Amino acid sequence: MLNSVIRSMRPKQWYKNILIFVGIIFSNNALSFSLWPKVILAFIIFCLASGSEYIINDLIDRKADSLHPIKKNRPIASGQLSPAIAASLAVVLIVAALAASYFIIITAYVALMLLYSTVLKKLVIIDVFVIALGFVIRAIAGCLVIDVSVSYWLIICTFMIALFLVFEKRWSELQVLKDSADLHRQTLSGYSTGLLDLFIVIVTSVTITAYIMYCTYINNFVMFFTAILAMYGIFRFLYLVHFKGVDADPWVIFIHDIPSLINIILWGLSFFIILYSGGLRH
Repeated sequence: MLNSVIRSMRPKQWYKNILIFVGIIFSNNALSFSLWPKVILAFIIFCLASGSEYIINDLIDRKADSLHPIKKNRPIASGQLSPAIAASLAVVLIVAALAASYFIIITAYVALMLLYSTVLKKLVIIDVFVIALGFVIRAIAGCLVIDVSVSYWLIICTFMIALFLVFEKRWSELQVLKDSADLHRQTLSGYSTGLLDLFIVIVTSVTITAYIMYCTYINNFVMFFTAILAMYGIFRFLYLVHFKGVDADPWVIFIHDIPSLINIILWGLSFFIILYSGGLRH
């Protein structure tokens, strides 16, 4: 049962909560070690909230998942984890997350994800926007927990890169699942690869433009070097998904594609060094 519970919480997806740490880095507080326990606690809270979200989603979709060739093996759909136990666990995780937090943002996140699991995931385009908003909430939470102002650049860049990744995921799902795509995700019946290609072109352009504009906000011209690395990372992602047929999962790509892994490390190191040597322009 423990194995089924852990699988239902999908810890492989918890890497998305790393966005919690963006606030402490972007606000030039990464070297303020007294703030890190608060951020780490926020990360744990969002992992609990995320785990409950996945369980609730599997509970709602268990009948449809049982007919899916892959999803039928999920613990709830396969009967390995009873709906009653899963529902109780989801409630416990939500209560634990709310009890452990002292900021309203986690409540907003839980409410948004509940709405997504029950209603919003069935609405074309809105489903993608809601997921992207979930990423933004994580980034904002990382700022609020250490009591620093939330940069509008952080919100814009987080939202745009999240839109990019989710639209890419939808495109990849359509390519792989083809005629059975709507069995995997109901809203896929409202998308086409051509439409998603258009969305991806628009979002990619805006994402790159937003990051370059952010670079002008930093009081160090060398920051534009990181824009080159960011652009390469996006183009490499597009190349792997659209040309090589790789699954549009950032974790899979960064772990298995050496150029992407090296690029993200170089970007992170250069961004950190430049930001903390030049500081922000206020």
